[in-house]
Amino acid sequence: MRKTLSSKATFFIIAALFLWIKSYLVYIFEFDLGVNNSLQELLLLFNPISSILFFLGIALFIKGQKMGVWVITIQALMTIFLYANVMFYRFNNDFITIPVLTQTSNFGSLGGSVASLAQWSDLLYIVDIVLLIGLYVWTRKDWTISKTRFRKPLIVMTAGILAFTVNLHFAEKDRPELLKRTFDRNYIVKYIGAYNFAIYDIVQNVQSSTQRVLADSNDITVVENYTKNKFAEPNEELFGIGEGKNIIKIHLESYQSFLIDYELHGKEVTPFINSLANDQNHEFTYFENFFHQTEQGKTADAELIVDNSLFGLPQGAAFVTKAKNTYQSLPSVLKNEQDYTNAILHGDGKSFWNRDEIYKQFAIDEFFDETYYDMSEDNVIGYGLKDKPFFEDSVPMLESLEEPFYAHLISLTHHHPYLIDEEDATIAPAETGDKSVDRYFQTARYLDEALEQFFIDLKESGLYDDSIIMIYGDHYGVSNNHNPAMSKLLDREITPFESAQLQRVPFMVRIPGVEGQGTVSNYSGQVDVMPTMLHLVGIRAQDYIQLGTDVFSEDHKQYVAFRNGDFITPEYTMVQDTYYDNETEEPIEEPTEEMKEMRDTILHELGLSDKVLQGDLLRYYTPTDNWAPVNKKDYFYSEYDGESTFAEDYRKQQAITEHSSSTNGFEIRE
Repeated sequence: MRKTLSSKATFFIIAALFLWIKSYLVYIFEFDLGVNNSLQELLLLFNPISSILFFLGIALFIKGQKMGVWVITIQALMTIFLYANVMFYRFNNDFITIPVLTQTSNFGSLGGSVASLAQWSDLLYIVDIVLLIGLYVWTRKDWTISKTRFRKPLIVMTAGILAFTVNLHFAEKDRPELLKRTFDRNYIVKYIGAYNFAIYDIVQNVQSSTQRVLADSNDITVVENYTKNKFAEPNEELFGIGEGKNIIKIHLESYQSFLIDYELHGKEVTPFINSLANDQNHEFTYFENFFHQTEQGKTADAELIVDNSLFGLPQGAAFVTKAKNTYQSLPSVLKNEQDYTNAILHGDGKSFWNRDEIYKQFAIDEFFDETYYDMSEDNVIGYGLKDKPFFEDSVPMLESLEEPFYAHLISLTHHHPYLIDEEDATIAPAETGDKSVDRYFQTARYLDEALEQFFIDLKESGLYDDSIIMIYGDHYGVSNNHNPAMSKLLDREITPFESAQLQRVPFMVRIPGVEGQGTVSNYSGQVDVMPTMLHLVGIRAQDYIQLGTDVFSEDHKQYVAFRNGDFITPEYTMVQDTYYDNETEEPIEEPTEEMKEMRDTILHELGLSDKVLQGDLLRYYTPTDNWAPVNKKDYFYSEYDGESTFAEDYRKQQAITEHSSSTNGFEIRE
């Protein structure tokens, strides 16, 4: 046996077989790649071969026994890469890209979330490495000392390239223009493998980095013409109805719409949000078919889309990779057109998602980050400040702003892995056996209670009556990796069609002095928020580059594009190249020309958005005669350095001011 195994060629073949088997098993058991036919099954088995031969072939250039060390090292690096994708996929249902790796400023806050994704069975990922090390130690002394001929590694690496060529040929037969229509990374990994996708991603990013250099003023004209033609005239009764009003935008972290009216253990999970959605006070309009449209940027994507009416990037987050771009965001338009004061309130570090840089491009005047809040141990869990102290201490910050103001409050507690202290949990967890999903309902209840108290505090402060209040969910909270648990909770199979429907998130609007419209069934997405809000305050969205339309308009375009090219309309849904009838939930065997044209429209809009962001095209666009471009140097976000928290210092100062004004002009000093 030892004699049989004692050769470099045998060692190399065993290493390649180990990595091939491991890669295939990961594809099968860790990734949901949507394999639909025998050719795709064959390609899934075949596609690791090309990259394994190419990269392990590099080790064959090394002479003598050191070749084994190189094989083990390359094997370990490829395993680390594969496992990193497994961990990323378990929460994000997606694969790591180069732009994601640039978001290193976020990594420090991800410890608890990453730890919750690890499993004891993950130790199996290193079994082959351990066996290879043992085999190397056992047999290396018997390896021949002859020099490795230069042609051998070239032959192996060339075989890898030929294997990729064959792989791509058959992939293109099953999905034409695979590498051109690249909105869905699932497709690319399914057809050419995770390792080859990484190479492809590097090439794509090199190409995208040159787009800004090559862009010119003519490129924006095509986008401008498209958005102006898509424009939906505002609702005459509502246009300008909120002019001069404050705008308070509340960002519900990871809140999916299936939670509304959902009962667990016989109790409503989010009774207060339910009351808003069901219009019990006749104040809110609730859009029940509103969808998030985020991709790898998740929360940052949601902010970008809602405030700019553009889609996020296909890879990474524009907040990080395009932070130096020119933007004509909702807050910057409000500031330019109606002299709004803009503020962000968030109980986390200001550098997370590169916010302290990109907010300057959005014309954000005040950034109330974690330094303004009481971040004592009892108030913090998971990613940062708990929602109850966050909302409570945010009211004085809102009161301090010059009106009219635009304020964006970002909640945190209802975020994976949905950690909650025992004393804060007022509903028992679900009982699916999936800890993350089970706790999801507890943090949702906590968020609901925090929001209810915030509304009470807003009313007491006097801000409620003079503010447009907009509430939206940023992205899904339960990924497809938790489908078995979700099936138990919803009592139905989570098919691809059902998964698309679960991407609904809340969108609710309250306009002071205007009776709410109750539940509206129109289909819409996050890209539609900016034109809607502009029309409510009397600013025509047609002047700006926006891919969404006003949800209150009779001409609103009722289709929702997802970043991967899938989409939903009121009648049908397209997921992974399959069209479904929304009523029957069954696949449509022969899609109509109208459906195919809608798909082309979706891909066209995604492409236009990418051109705007990749080419930084808004630097060439002047929306109105009085438009003043945002100057980043006008904005600076310092940490709060008061003796106590901002809220405590503000309330103390207010008390002193009130006391002083009631003493016939004699100032009372502390």
